[in-house]
Amino acid sequence: MQDYHLRQRDYLLEISRAMTSRLDLPSLLELTLRSAVELLRGQAGLIVLRGRDGVMRVRASYGLPTGLLRFFQPLWDDLPGLWDLQVPLSRWTIPDLQMRLGMVAAAAGLALSQVVALPLTIEERLIGVIYILRTTGVAFSASDRMLLAAFADQAAIAVRNAELYQQVDEERRALSAIIENSAEGIMILDAQGRVLVFNRALARITGWDPEEALGHPATEVLMLRDRQGRPIPLPQPEPKRTSAAEVRAYVEGDVVRRGGPVLTVGVTATPLYDEEGTLARTILNVVDITRFRQAEELKSTFVSVISHELKTPVALIKGYAETLRREDATWDRETVQESLKVIAEEADHLTNLIDSLLEASRIQAGGLKLEPTDVNLPRLAEKIVDRFRTQTQIHTFELDFPPDFPLVWGDPERLREVLTNLISNAVKYSPDGGTVWVGGRADQTGVTVYVADQGIGIPPEEQSRIFDRFHRVETGLHRRTEGAGLGLYLVKAIVEAHGGRVWVESAPGRGSIFMFTLPKK
Repeated sequence: MQDYHLRQRDYLLEISRAMTSRLDLPSLLELTLRSAVELLRGQAGLIVLRGRDGVMRVRASYGLPTGLLRFFQPLWDDLPGLWDLQVPLSRWTIPDLQMRLGMVAAAAGLALSQVVALPLTIEERLIGVIYILRTTGVAFSASDRMLLAAFADQAAIAVRNAELYQQVDEERRALSAIIENSAEGIMILDAQGRVLVFNRALARITGWDPEEALGHPATEVLMLRDRQGRPIPLPQPEPKRTSAAEVRAYVEGDVVRRGGPVLTVGVTATPLYDEEGTLARTILNVVDITRFRQAEELKSTFVSVISHELKTPVALIKGYAETLRREDATWDRETVQESLKVIAEEADHLTNLIDSLLEASRIQAGGLKLEPTDVNLPRLAEKIVDRFRTQTQIHTFELDFPPDFPLVWGDPERLREVLTNLISNAVKYSPDGGTVWVGGRADQTGVTVYVADQGIGIPPEEQSRIFDRFHRVETGLHRRTEGAGLGLYLVKAIVEAHGGRVWVESAPGRGSIFMFTLPKK
């Protein structure tokens, strides 16, 4: 008997070591239950664990058909107070357990005659119950219960370790998912500044593949430049924790990318220190602030352009008005009429500018309204061209619409605004005169209308931006020409509101062709 007890002790130690070394909960429970059944010379067993929702569920079974496990629920179900450990563990028991087993065996059709159940507890908290079942009539002895109790203590610790590991692993995977799917670029560096984590948002910002970036120095995959092209160093935390070292460092700059347009980013560095106060990790948050930078530039451009465009007509109106009201001078009727004409023209200029600003604001706020009807574009273009013919002596105009050009479904006043802006620009940016063509073609999908000139043309690098608000091409003539940079912005908004699109084909010194599409009626 003493040798048997020694073998049991050695077996228990061996199994305990195996249990505490496993962190995969399903395999741990399987090993635990199988070992307990073999140790107590049983034929079957169950482990029931309390879930996070407080419900007890079978998490492992041995020697029992899976389809019959539902019959065993009376062994732990409908026992209020049992799971709250309202009695000391030393007196913990399941009332009428043997009778319950008889009911279960009869319902499941199994030859089960003996059962022993002991709690799995951690710090006086019940986490589950282990059941060992026998088909023979030999009852479990007090020695068996003591042996199972020691086994259950070790099993509870192993289960708790596996649950903690599982919880940490779930939190790790959740954190990885958050980092990977974050809209911000996130990069985690080791103490030497090499990349450990590189998410997809940062891949889009830099052009680096995440797998390729791993192990590279952060300064290699995320290079910043200022507006003059000079390098900007990434924020570098202090190697040792100090009161100042906990402060997040922040820089802004343009990213040197692998292809694509220039992006402006803000980079925040957060240091992580170990227990000894040494820098262990650095988290870099990279935010694309291109739109904010563009908004600042747009605001600056707006103030500059509008102040210039307002200043000129206001100065002329004020100058002519003060001249006319001088008491020491007498003006003839022709001079008065000419001065009043200038004042009226400049007042109209101000009105048009204000109307354009209000229209741009409405478009920005999504308030562009259309009143569509049938529109005869050739006739509309002819009326607009006739008006321009009276305003210039150095330009000629040609209309080029086929006789069967179809009606379009659109807002005639808005389309008048589109053609007026495009023809006005063609005249304005053809200082040496020439021909302005206005025409169109139709196909099964809709119509295409064009306005072409023989003017100064548009540089290729400017063509993608000319439809932006307040943007004006950086050439001498463009800078000397009146305008707030809203005409083409309004053209684009109106055409797109009609379901069409607008674009330009141009080259410096070779004129420009502006084209837009509209759906047919």
